[in-house]
Amino acid sequence: MELTVSAADLVVRRFGHGDLSKIRQSIIDVHVDAYVDAMDDEFNQRFSWFVDHWGGNPEFACVIAYDGKEAVAFAYGAPSAEGREWWREHLDAEPDRGRTFSYSELAVGKKYRKQGVSELVTRALLDERDEDLVVLLVDTEHPRVQALYESWGFRKIGERRPFPDSPVYAVMLAELPLS
Repeated sequence: MELTVSAADLVVRRFGHGDLSKIRQSIIDVHVDAYVDAMDDEFNQRFSWFVDHWGGNPEFACVIAYDGKEAVAFAYGAPSAEGREWWREHLDAEPDRGRTFSYSELAVGKKYRKQGVSELVTRALLDERDEDLVVLLVDTEHPRVQALYESWGFRKIGERRPFPDSPVYAVMLAELPLS
């Protein structure tokens, strides 16, 4: 069965730190669907740890897109701790504005891809942020994903491997609001 749904048909809901217990499994389920072909990778198998880590931040922000009652995509992150913005090591000159939102994760279920859903949840997460900048990591082996972020105003400022078993990521930075 083929499904065609536009991003406009989805409902996006916002959640915070206090909601983690009720949204945690939905986030994990969407992630498994989105990365089903890569779930044999130990790094991807630890995803629930990352959900708990980020969700444990009192300023955790998450949006989930729903098709009816089914969670089909999510995006989440949290403000960076001032003075601990690790991405600054990749810049020669400090930006004039510096408060940063760390965009940690985006996942879209397989049958909802290439329909504008990733931009829908990204903008829902970031459009109302009051930070100056947003930083994210994208696997360097996914140049099309990097190009998508560039189309939204992100620029690559360096590369980083945050964990010994993680991929090498492009460090991408954008000013808020996104263009």
